[in-house]
Amino acid sequence: MGASDEKKETCGTVCLKYLLFTFNFLFWLAGGVVMAVGVWTLVEKSDYISLLPSKTYAVSAYILVLAGAIVMVTGVLGCCATFKEQRRLLRMYFVLLLCIFLLEILAGILAYIYYQQLNEELKQNLKQTMIEKYQEKTQEHVTGAVDKLQQEFKCCGSNSSADWKESKWIKSGDSKGREVPDSCCKTPTDLCGRRTHPSNIYKVEGGCITKLEKFILEHLKIIGAVGVGIACVQIVGMVFTCCLYRSLKAEPY
Repeated sequence: MGASDEKKETCGTVCLKYLLFTFNFLFWLAGGVVMAVGVWTLVEKSDYISLLPSKTYAVSAYILVLAGAIVMVTGVLGCCATFKEQRRLLRMYFVLLLCIFLLEILAGILAYIYYQQLNEELKQNLKQTMIEKYQEKTQEHVTGAVDKLQQEFKCCGSNSSADWKESKWIKSGDSKGREVPDSCCKTPTDLCGRRTHPSNIYKVEGGCITKLEKFILEHLKIIGAVGVGIACVQIVGMVFTCCLYRSLKAEPY
């Protein structure tokens, strides 16, 4: 009877080991996805981040990169802990899972909070950034971001092309008679910004602010969904870890 119980316990432990190993492999792959989303947000969309007054969007992405890197390391540790059947490694693995869980929940919460305040921040700051910093000598990154924004989203100005009338650069002699930047033009050429007819420049209802808001909101949803989604999957891993830990504890040394 005792031998039969021991055999059942051993079979249960083996099943748990392979379940946890499978989870760790999938978890390791998920870590790569999380880190890729964070890196992609920071690298590909860094120009637009510079136009935002708040760093919450960037912080959310940095948290995902950090969490993804830890996830990949943790996945390897989890495999080692599983097959070596060392309770100390399993404890360390569980603590790391818990830390990652909290990091990703934090990223999701930050993304949600920023989602709520984004519209008001853009209304208050995007126009001011454009008219005060565009083509300023110490603000090259803003100039590049504005040009990329207007060309990529086919828009002109924060709310409309008329916003550029208030621009320091447009009012100065440096603009060479331009009424809008050349990046407002449908076919950008040197000095094409002198002509503001709809056939030449983008006249989009709502201006660039509407386009940028939509873009940021879509990516905040991705950041939030990835963070919370992986965090939920980790709960399964923590349950498996606890079960295996208890199973090993019951076994004789």
